[in-house]
Amino acid sequence: MKKISDIGLNKIKEFEGLRLKPYFCQGHRLTIGYGHTGADVNPGDTITEYWAEHLLKADLFEIEKQVAKLGDWNQPQFDALVSFAYNMGFYKLKTSTLLKTILEGGSMRAIKKEFKRWVYAGGKVQPGLVKRREWEARRFFEPDEMEPMKVRDWSDFHKTE
Repeated sequence: MKKISDIGLNKIKEFEGLRLKPYFCQGHRLTIGYGHTGADVNPGDTITEYWAEHLLKADLFEIEKQVAKLGDWNQPQFDALVSFAYNMGFYKLKTSTLLKTILEGGSMRAIKKEFKRWVYAGGKVQPGLVKRREWEARRFFEPDEMEPMKVRDWSDFHKTE
């Protein structure tokens, strides 16, 4: 199964920030760790950084499975879409004009424009979301760092002459 890269994981951690006690996010949901929400988050909870990372990876596991089903993504594309879906929710990605534009082969300009539409919370532009969407839009179009490794013929790797 396709996984988010260390680059993508570290950016999500940076964007989400680490909170070891619950808080209400901009979407008015009780949140803890690196943006974890759910019925298991209760007022008064305290977690460790280790547990916050565990929750993040468990949440990402589900999103990775869902994003992988939407297309044959290279690593940068996958990172960008997983970051978006983690932040906005998979349903919003799945039903978005962003995904529609990507799947229809939209131009780089059109796709970047769609990413940058998702910067509002509470009816206001949020600087953190602007920064995140700019990174996602850039990441989506970066070259795949692993592509040269995938296309190389490794059959001669252990041969000696």
